[in-house]
Amino acid sequence: MSAFEDAATAAAPFLGAAALRTLAERVSQGWPEEAVLSGLGDELIDTARPIVQAIGRDHEPASQAAAFLRGLAAGYSRQVGSVGVETVWSGPSSHAVPVRATAQALVDVVAAATSELVLMTYSAKPHEPLRQALAAATARGVRTTVVVETLQGAGSALAGSEPAAAFAGVSGVQLWHWPAGRRSQRGAKMHAKLAVADRSVLLVSSANLTQSGVETNIEAGILVRGGSAPVRAAEHIAELKASGVLGRLTVGGGPGE
Repeated sequence: MSAFEDAATAAAPFLGAAALRTLAERVSQGWPEEAVLSGLGDELIDTARPIVQAIGRDHEPASQAAAFLRGLAAGYSRQVGSVGVETVWSGPSSHAVPVRATAQALVDVVAAATSELVLMTYSAKPHEPLRQALAAATARGVRTTVVVETLQGAGSALAGSEPAAAFAGVSGVQLWHWPAGRRSQRGAKMHAKLAVADRSVLLVSSANLTQSGVETNIEAGILVRGGSAPVRAAEHIAELKASGVLGRLTVGGGPGE
């Protein structure tokens, strides 16, 4: 494939069918680069820009580029329309009713990511299989965001090390939190536990990112492949970051600059 086709194919899961169709329409009409990108929103502009730039570098005819983008949009629409859902469990297994283990499902989600990975957790403790999977993901260029609660945010509900410390030393992981000063109600917690890979796979669970959470406790969750749920989850977190609801953390767990 050409550089343009590679860029468009890689960006399709993040742009979605509607944005791909918008790009196709504007490209077909010969709009300049900034006009093609205008109004898409910061997150989508950054994702779409390499596509538009590649069209120029490859000297791709506008009609052919637009046709390719429309085909991607149609294919992506069919793909997200096919949804697979299964339950995942931590804790004791049952031979009579085979279930997917949370620990393995979590590592599989991280290992499947090729471009973007987002995790959220309330509590976190170093869990070596997860740390290794995250290190491998960042090493292959996956943009990795982990949103954690802080001791300050949790009040007396959490003790010991900062949850962010569970990811210390894993190069490339961006840590985020919900600053206590930005919470509209006193006592509100960052209590979500989920993982999203490439906006196409979503794991939602009651399990924190601790060994007891993903292996020992009885915890339940669902693993969703395809459909709009993974896309919407990633988009919501991206918007919380962009709007300032979430803020950066340093590796040690303190507020970032």
